[in-house]
Amino acid sequence: MKLTITRDQSKKMMGGVSFELFAKVELTGEEAELIKKYKAERESLVKKEIKIPLTGRSIVLNITIGDLVSGQSFKCNDIAEILETENNIKESCGVFKNYLEVMRHFGGQEVIQF
Repeated sequence: MKLTITRDQSKKMMGGVSFELFAKVELTGEEAELIKKYKAERESLVKKEIKIPLTGRSIVLNITIGDLVSGQSFKCNDIAEILETENNIKESCGVFKNYLEVMRHFGGQEVIQF
């Protein structure tokens, strides 16, 4: 699995800058087959509530396996939001990697020594 994050920015109509991130995961053939076999596209990897400063509102960020495989765009208002979104994307890829490992080893046994 390979994650590609593309950052872009544009000027807002009233001045200032708006930011956009695009994240997409490229899978190996084996990984793509595992996702297809277990119908895992809708599995949620990261689900977080993000508070929007000064508005009292919040949005729910829900990144699924399908989102990462097909590519997902995220609009951000400032650099802090970009950093938080990138961290959430990377966190979701870590969870995704664990999903793939579990899928690979069904039918087998894992021994964990502490």
